[in-house]
Amino acid sequence: MPTRLPAVFRSFRHHNYRLWYSGAIISNTGTWMQRTAQDWLVLTELTDHSASAVGLTMACQFGPQLLLFPVTGLVADMFDRRKLMIATQSFMGAISLLLGFLVVTDLVALWHVFVLAFLFGCAAAFDAPARQTFVSEMVPDEDISNAIGLNSTSFNGARMIGPAVAGLVIAAFDTGPAFLINGFSFGAVLISLLCMRTSELQVSDRAAKSRNGITDGFRYAFERQDLRVMLIMLFLIGTFGMNFPIFISTMGVKLFHTDAQGYGLLNTFSAIGTLTGALMAAGRQAPKFNTLLVGTTMFGFGCLAASLTPGYWWFAIALAFVGLSAMTFLNTSNALMLLSTTPQMRGRVMALRFAITMGGTPIGAPIVGWVSDTYGPRWGMSVGALAGFAAAVVALLFLMKNGSKRSAQNMQQESQQQ
Repeated sequence: MPTRLPAVFRSFRHHNYRLWYSGAIISNTGTWMQRTAQDWLVLTELTDHSASAVGLTMACQFGPQLLLFPVTGLVADMFDRRKLMIATQSFMGAISLLLGFLVVTDLVALWHVFVLAFLFGCAAAFDAPARQTFVSEMVPDEDISNAIGLNSTSFNGARMIGPAVAGLVIAAFDTGPAFLINGFSFGAVLISLLCMRTSELQVSDRAAKSRNGITDGFRYAFERQDLRVMLIMLFLIGTFGMNFPIFISTMGVKLFHTDAQGYGLLNTFSAIGTLTGALMAAGRQAPKFNTLLVGTTMFGFGCLAASLTPGYWWFAIALAFVGLSAMTFLNTSNALMLLSTTPQMRGRVMALRFAITMGGTPIGAPIVGWVSDTYGPRWGMSVGALAGFAAAVVALLFLMKNGSKRSAQNMQQESQQQ
């Protein structure tokens, strides 16, 4: 283990990455507090336990990923990503503070949540591709896979802490303070971005201005079979499988009748799994395509087991397994796509990835919410299981045709030869 530890955390050798990670973990904790508070606000205070309303809120928040991705990816490729994130992080912080003010003053209505979730999602749509590709500016290529894994530990470590803290805050003070805390937490990321050593950033050539800038990104992604296959898998998992707010709220609240603290604890168990998966991904030297098959198969079985659990604690354990498998798939696909894409196309490819992964939520979340409301939470959870198995079949067919040991380097070399 002593020799293993430096390999897992090797990206911390770089000053800018250490700074970024410190700010991100604070902001991510606030983000997870808000997500938990927002779902609880819609589910228990603004509606009568309506899973469909939670699904519609998710659709408003993640829909912009799909609506704006042609522009957001091109912006990430053409402009200074650090300055772009300073703008997007500031806007998201302001939205969180506004929502917190409306809740604290008892002025909030359901339509406020929908509108502010949409505005927040618009800023997040521009932030996501810039943030993902910014990794390649903070660390060299050989550390990109590790940095992606560590980013996930930040996000999911915060996911383990944030919902539990949100549950305590909601129980003691209601949901409003959770939104306010998140608004102020964006300051940590802004400080880290402003204090970076810009001379140490490894900035690649920006994409040239072109009338076909957007269509070039589409063409690049869809002409490569490996990227097409990963995007199909991401669509299946992202649209029908990654609806955790619906799964956890309906199974936890409607089926097992948990309170706010118990609801937050379920999110924490899910985060334990994703944090474990992120650490495992950070420890891998190079991402491989066959890991995607393993991850999606595990995800299918995990969701199936969760749908059949007889009680609260069994469901919590199953969520940890689902979280681990989801992170195995997401981190591996992220690293494969980023490393195998030419630098001038990374923003557009990552925007397309986010659009398909998160932008499918407006399609999947209302469907899963309707299934949960109509047929019961267990059937809603089963939709996630079917998505995992379908994605595994897609990966298996690709591997049967192209071989089982395909790394990012192999894919990049093949793409350059095409």
